[in-house]
Amino acid sequence: MPRLPSALEPLFPLVKRTHRFATRRVGAVSRTLAPAFGDRGVPVQAHLRSADTAAAEPGALLHPAGPAEHLDRPAPSGTPAGIEWWRSVTTYDVPPRFVLELPGGQVIGNYSAHLTASGRLDHETSHYFDVFGPREHPIYLRTRLPKPEYVDGTLVSLATRATGVNYYHYLMDLLPRWGILREALPDLRPDAILANTEPRFGRELLELAGLTAYRTISPRKHSAFRAERLLVPNLTNKACLAPRWTTDFLRRTLPPASASTGRPERIYVTRGDRRNSRRVVNEAEVLAVLCPLGFTVIDPGTLPVQEQIDTFAAASVVVAPHGAGLTNLNFSPPDVRVLELFNPSYLNPGFWAITANLGQARYRYLVGEGPAAAPGLPGRNVYGDITVSITALRSAVEELLA
Repeated sequence: MPRLPSALEPLFPLVKRTHRFATRRVGAVSRTLAPAFGDRGVPVQAHLRSADTAAAEPGALLHPAGPAEHLDRPAPSGTPAGIEWWRSVTTYDVPPRFVLELPGGQVIGNYSAHLTASGRLDHETSHYFDVFGPREHPIYLRTRLPKPEYVDGTLVSLATRATGVNYYHYLMDLLPRWGILREALPDLRPDAILANTEPRFGRELLELAGLTAYRTISPRKHSAFRAERLLVPNLTNKACLAPRWTTDFLRRTLPPASASTGRPERIYVTRGDRRNSRRVVNEAEVLAVLCPLGFTVIDPGTLPVQEQIDTFAAASVVVAPHGAGLTNLNFSPPDVRVLELFNPSYLNPGFWAITANLGQARYRYLVGEGPAAAPGLPGRNVYGDITVSITALRSAVEELLA
């Protein structure tokens, strides 16, 4: 997800609450002013569901793709045992997949808000972090919309929240949108795709997925594109609970390029030593336990994407602090064993959910030392550093390797 400057990361909960408050207050004004700006006014109307958008907008269509999916997974084991919060993420109803077609539709900003030709916001395909309804969407922090660039023919919108900066969301949100498009319209060859090309990993992933054959438009903070025909696949990973079909799609689309022979089977994923980055503060002590057991230290962010895929495809055991590099678990063997390290005031189910998709994988969590969040809550210290109990680590690793 997007980051604050490192020194300000502890203020994230306050910043997020302020952002939502500002969106509601500024939005009340910007919607009032919208008629004065004509076509560049912010959307006055919005639909929660794309089906309602398609029904209300002349010429709009909804192209069905894959079916809905109900996920029911047992809560993971870990230390401390019995954290009640895990029960809240064990079930998830994944929506059916579809592509929304909007003649004359617009895409606004690097969060990719989708508007109909008449200016309605489709909230379902424009999802943003931690917002509760269209009126908290950051599009309403604008007083007017950017002047749009016109795109001839068919534009497929793949970019979404944070895909310009975050490896997890590129793999789990942007690329799966292409998979949905191929399910719904298998013979379509679009004139252009909207996908982030700023990050190195984005350019590499587009090439590996075969998407560099198409003209690519990269969204910017103040960009707007109006297409003759806009196609928008929906988002099925809004809760970061990894639908099974997403892991299956990624494994088919991005296979390992080389044999696993000679690659480390036990890996420790480092976050480096920058403060407020989920680094492991006592990493030297952690490595003193792991290295004698045959673990190799890797930093996924320093590796080409294909090398990351190949490394995780060969790994039988992975120990890591919570971080986007673990998205590569999608490519791990079905029986991989995983120990994920957390700050006590921030839990996240994303990589447990990916591991659960693999079949016979074993997952454990280990919460670091320090004050915990309020009972039942994962907390919001998103990039809080982690201090690991070495005694608890030894026990967890012994159990994982048993």
